[in-house]
Amino acid sequence: MARYGGVDVLVGGDRGAYPYGNSLLVRGRGTRGTSGSSSTLVIDPSLALADTAPPADTVLVSHGHEDHIAGLGNYDVPVHAHTKDVDAVRSREALVAGSGLPPEEARAADDMMREEFHIEGHPDVTGFEDGTVFDLGGRTVTAVHLPGHTPGHSGFLIEPDGFFFVADIDLTSFGPYYGDVGSNLPDFEASMARCREIDARWYGTGHQKGVIEGADEFRRRLAAYADVVQQREDKLLAFLSEPRTLDRIAAHRLVYRPHVEGVLVRTVELRTAERHLNRLLGEGRAEEVEPGLFRAV
Repeated sequence: MARYGGVDVLVGGDRGAYPYGNSLLVRGRGTRGTSGSSSTLVIDPSLALADTAPPADTVLVSHGHEDHIAGLGNYDVPVHAHTKDVDAVRSREALVAGSGLPPEEARAADDMMREEFHIEGHPDVTGFEDGTVFDLGGRTVTAVHLPGHTPGHSGFLIEPDGFFFVADIDLTSFGPYYGDVGSNLPDFEASMARCREIDARWYGTGHQKGVIEGADEFRRRLAAYADVVQQREDKLLAFLSEPRTLDRIAAHRLVYRPHVEGVLVRTVELRTAERHLNRLLGEGRAEEVEPGLFRAV
């Protein structure tokens, strides 16, 4: 655990790399309302909190992915997620459906959610919107909607500490992930631009990059992270020097390294390739030379 002002970062195993993640514990720092008490909340109860979870009055979830809700079953307190991700947090079925996997792979993913991430569903989840403020007593947590990764993906700005949790805009070399059914590449790019405009003292990520101090350093790392999108597009354009099918593009891999295997890999590669290809077609940088066969212009 590392402390940044009134924010404790509970670092997951392997420095928070998937399947682990980083959780936050945020405490009020004074009295609140007429009760004379302050509140405590947890953000993104990860796999590390599945066995031993710190007590809290409220739980906030940045988005509906398994690595951010694996410890949710330990909390019988109000839970909040963005309205566009509420269903994925409430229901394992909805969570799996968001991956858009074929039936056999979907069954395997469902087993993984249940057995490895302890997800059984959490029906009592309340939706929040962009700008919703959670007052802990002398400390506030403001939701910042950052869609693209998922429709409801959100960060949280914690004041007066100046701590901005950006969740899965995580600055890793893997780059932005927009491979779910509800993911959106232009939205992700807009969300990265929004993060760039928010000044904070500390920027917390959901995974192994941890906490970055200072806006200049954060923006430098964010630029490198965002550039992965352009690298994928450049790779695709080079591959389309000859006519290729979508299957061939997916097999060429824009996202995962060649040795990586898993139930999501083919589906994510297909969906990512299709999103980049559609953008190139719309911009006139690629063309469909015959049905299902594409080439750079």
